[in-house]
Amino acid sequence: MTHFPSKRLPAAGGPVAVGRTLATVVALVAALALGAAGEATAAASATKGTTTAAPRWTDRAHGFASLAGGTSGGAGGKVVTVTDQASLVKYAAAEEPYVIRVAGSIDVAPFGSDVVVTSNKTLIGVDDTGEIVHGELHLNPGTSNVIIRNLTIRDSYVEGDWDGKTTDFDAIQMDTVDHVWIDHNRFTHMGDGLLDIRKDSQYITVSSNQFTNHNKAFGIGWTPNVLTQITIDHNWFTGTKQRNPSADNCAYAHLYNNYVAAQVADGDPVWTYGNWSRGRTRMVIENSYYDGVQHPYQADATAELVQRGSILRNVSGRTDTWGTAFEPRDFYPYRLDPAAAVPALVKRFSGPQQRIGAAVTLHVPADYPTVQAAVDAVPAGNAGPVTIAVAPGTYREKVFIPAGKAHILLQGTGRNRSDTVIVHNTPAEYGGSTGSATVRIAANDVTARNLTFSNDFDEAAVELKGEQALAMKTTGDRIVFENTAFLGNQDTLMTDSPKLDLISRVYVRDSYIEGDVDFIYGRATTVIERSVIRALSRGSTTNNGYITAASTWTGNPYGFLITRSKVVSDAPAGSFHLGRPWHPGGEPNAVAQVLFRETELPAAIKTSPWTDMSGFSWRDARFAEYRTYGPGAEVTADRPQSSDADAAVHTVADYLNGTDGWAPHARR
Repeated sequence: MTHFPSKRLPAAGGPVAVGRTLATVVALVAALALGAAGEATAAASATKGTTTAAPRWTDRAHGFASLAGGTSGGAGGKVVTVTDQASLVKYAAAEEPYVIRVAGSIDVAPFGSDVVVTSNKTLIGVDDTGEIVHGELHLNPGTSNVIIRNLTIRDSYVEGDWDGKTTDFDAIQMDTVDHVWIDHNRFTHMGDGLLDIRKDSQYITVSSNQFTNHNKAFGIGWTPNVLTQITIDHNWFTGTKQRNPSADNCAYAHLYNNYVAAQVADGDPVWTYGNWSRGRTRMVIENSYYDGVQHPYQADATAELVQRGSILRNVSGRTDTWGTAFEPRDFYPYRLDPAAAVPALVKRFSGPQQRIGAAVTLHVPADYPTVQAAVDAVPAGNAGPVTIAVAPGTYREKVFIPAGKAHILLQGTGRNRSDTVIVHNTPAEYGGSTGSATVRIAANDVTARNLTFSNDFDEAAVELKGEQALAMKTTGDRIVFENTAFLGNQDTLMTDSPKLDLISRVYVRDSYIEGDVDFIYGRATTVIERSVIRALSRGSTTNNGYITAASTWTGNPYGFLITRSKVVSDAPAGSFHLGRPWHPGGEPNAVAQVLFRETELPAAIKTSPWTDMSGFSWRDARFAEYRTYGPGAEVTADRPQSSDADAAVHTVADYLNGTDGWAPHARR
């Protein structure tokens, strides 16, 4: 028996080790970055001689928060969505890791109360509407590894208390913590500080936030120890008075590409300012933009401050620089935008963003050791999109996406679909046809992209009664496969539905499917477009197998459509069938419907390409071709051809439309 090279895969156990490296982040940026190509052009990276540049916006911490093991938040834990204070408090304070999605506005009571956030948590606003109102996120001493993203925290201001002397209602306050990333939030109109990072906190990054309508915006310090390492980039300070930020006794404070503008002007000659390097802080400011600011940047005599590349407009007062501070690139790579581009960039991309909060991304194997572990982290009843980003490697495991876990995108992050492979080797002899499947998708609204699914059971090596060995089985509705490969022999790809008269739809585009016997089969309405189908030879000169075995419900006019595709084969001429009608369990109401349309057929296809199955005649099924071509497309008496009128109502849109107007083919 001949096997093509694509069928044979490494059998090494477990995934290829891929750590939390910069290379992994770069590989993911195409799928996860907030900035598009045009945006990157508008704000090209800056400094001459720079050899290493970090990607623009990703879902991975950068700057000092990326060092000493990095900051991953709740990665590795379950994903939950909260809509009320009780749930937020419960999950934020839990011992185990969580990714906590905040949906809508949560009003905290009593007014100004703390919501305690413990270690290994990610809090992220859903879309751009997640809000915490009248409350503070509080990180107690010893807290580690926290990400807070895409939230609005607002309105704990006490009328008349402009200096915040009677309350301590910050937006976020942390004491003696490490590895915290504060990103793409909006902080406004709180009771004391907007963001207080205090008492020897270390490995902190504050990026792309908005600080508005407040007196004391952002303070760092409250300690005599010189320990804090902090990166502050792409933030927008507007309508604030002081602490933009104030950095006291920071070992390293790196500020770049921040926009400080429209400062509150109350005539205060001292305590109205932009950035302040205090105590023994070593501060570096790069390519920031100051407009309408008193004392844009200043330093104590005991501190150091290096400034380069910033733009000052309509400013007055101090612009201190002295000392050598430090070189940020000695610690981490980063991308500098030109100072002139900062106002436009920061206005557009700071604060909560729909593209950040639209989908949670779970990384395999960086945060979840297996694909199934990532699937298990998705909550039952999931209503929001979740991306499972699978790094290049071979994952020898079986994966099941149950019916309650909809809206999942399985995304291979390699350059090619062959870089990321999910494979197992179970035949039907050891678990039945369904149990043999390497991957099963029972949920609706699942997409798989840039992946290979394989069942590498070697049917030539053993003799078994049940040699069916599925690479993929689906029963969910609205399933999409883009740039995927399905490798197997008998029964490679099964697209099914939960029961005979319940219609599920599957769309396969720009993909590759190989096998020999009934290797595309089932009762789901299935469109295979712009794909390659390889019919493998079993070594026979007369019958090497069947491409399709549809079991379409008789009440469903749309079964399998294979269109604008190409069938290839190494089988001898005239030895392969296009299909046969499958009636599971002798079910008379399963009447196959298959149309090969505008598809190239090889010489291996028989001149009478349809055949009977289990006593059911192919002539009673709904088999047809329309404008097939190639050496295997000779029209004979045993090859039903669709008329132009029939073809007009058997298009991709007709097959997929259903009652909800589903049109995945229209997305490009």
